[in-house]
Amino acid sequence: MELVFEFARNNLLLVGAFVAVLGLLIWTEVARKVQGLKELSPALAVPWINDPNAVVIDISPVADFNKGHIVNARHYQASHLAKPDAEIQKLKDKKLLVVCKTGQTAMGAAASLRKMGASEVAVLKGGMAQWRSDQFPVTTKK
Repeated sequence: MELVFEFARNNLLLVGAFVAVLGLLIWTEVARKVQGLKELSPALAVPWINDPNAVVIDISPVADFNKGHIVNARHYQASHLAKPDAEIQKLKDKKLLVVCKTGQTAMGAAASLRKMGASEVAVLKGGMAQWRSDQFPVTTKK
């Protein structure tokens, strides 16, 4: 135990960075639980997507979206969801699945949709990277 304290004294910057990263990880997980957002694996997302009342919102960069996206996904910039217009407002009564490249930025977009009043919002866990890795189909913009 003495060695741990000695290491910490000799490496304050490293220990401080570790504590900061650990704190951010804990805060992120708590925030996800408090916001009530669902994270769906690709396999669990398929029944959600197949619901006629569901809309897939892809916030990936345009180039990534054009390389391949979930069939019938609608592309929006994440900033577009922060200040929703009438088009986005029409979606609040639907089941919304928010998708991004890796699943990280979709959480913020999903939280924006919840604040707008959308009641059923989920995020694709792992994003399009996981979707492709699990070998689910993608389509390209024509």
